[in-house]
Amino acid sequence: MVFESFAAGLSFFLWSTFIISIIMGMVVNKTNFCTMGAVSDMVNMGDYGRFRAWLLAIAVAILGVTALEYLHMVEVNTTFPPYRGNQLLIGENILGGLLFGIGMTFASGCGNKTLVRIGGGNLKSVIVFIVIALIAWYMINPFPDSDQTLFSALFYDWIRPISVDLASHQDLGAVISTDNSSIARLIAGGLIGGVLLILIFRSADFRAGKDNILGGIVVGLVILSAWYISSNIAVNADDELYSMSDYYGEWDMLAESDEGKPERGNAVAPQSYTFINPIGQTYGFAMSGFDRAMLSFGLVAAFGVMFGSLLWSLLSRSFRIEWFAGTKDFFMHLIGAVLMGFGGVIAMGCTIGQGITGVSTLAIGSILTLLSIIFGSALTMKIQYYRLVYEDEASFYKALVTSLVDMKLLPSALRKLDAV
Repeated sequence: MVFESFAAGLSFFLWSTFIISIIMGMVVNKTNFCTMGAVSDMVNMGDYGRFRAWLLAIAVAILGVTALEYLHMVEVNTTFPPYRGNQLLIGENILGGLLFGIGMTFASGCGNKTLVRIGGGNLKSVIVFIVIALIAWYMINPFPDSDQTLFSALFYDWIRPISVDLASHQDLGAVISTDNSSIARLIAGGLIGGVLLILIFRSADFRAGKDNILGGIVVGLVILSAWYISSNIAVNADDELYSMSDYYGEWDMLAESDEGKPERGNAVAPQSYTFINPIGQTYGFAMSGFDRAMLSFGLVAAFGVMFGSLLWSLLSRSFRIEWFAGTKDFFMHLIGAVLMGFGGVIAMGCTIGQGITGVSTLAIGSILTLLSIIFGSALTMKIQYYRLVYEDEASFYKALVTSLVDMKLLPSALRKLDAV
């Protein structure tokens, strides 16, 4: 996809993002594709349907990225965010994932689900969106008249040392074989994707569930299409082709003025879907007076998902205004939004951004984050369930220990409450 000007390439990039995001919003709303709901179904009811849909999206994305990268049709080494960076941020991946998993449980859904729920008329999710936006923005950007961000003030000094510097990229292929990483990625991606498909479709109930299959396939293909589009836009400048990122880096040499220049170069780097940082970008976009230079893939994707969800809600007549059931409901969502804002930025992504997009690159940090999100959410749900069933008898400590016993992480002799 070659364009004669940077402006034309950027316009195509943003409009194509908006269109596929609308499709994503419609399908996620229709099929009730929900990562928090997937964990809830699995933990509380033993129903793995939506969890398999999530795994299907991961499998489709992994297989697609693996094949296209081998064919040099996508670029996932120099992405935004840098999933394959040579520093494995163990502390940030685990802590951020845990916080995000707990937060999405309190807030009734992850970042993607928040956008979908807004499109369906849920005003609770509007509050969650605003809180996430404020925290995510100031986690990365300094406060007015300051050089401090929330991340640098609260986390950087103690959590960044909990990391490992690698000699190569931190994806499975590069770790397995530094000298022949492309073949190693092809084999690892093919094996992981293939095994996931076998595990997913061995369930007769899942094979009969058209919505779960549709949701998983479409979400996976949307992730893949974003990788492909963002990796393949080129600008013809003086009969030489530049990627969008390379053109941005040579802007002073190639462009006649700063008109049409994005605020940041990472806005045009190869990338795919993630939602916490983009929700934060909406705050920056509004504070800038809706400056076009602030438009980015993530920002357009967030609004596209909301619009697609709204369209489906109107077409299916499922649009409903929903507000908090009471004070407790409000504070639970508020706490959840705070934890998602912090956790999503610390972990460098959410259930979509790390759980599918990041994992599609085979990044070890993304896999750690995904496991931490699932664990944080599952543990929170178990604790909530025990406290609901046993009421005053179940202290937080008793519910926590019993939940860890249920999850086979503590010996059964330590159980404090009868299993329910």
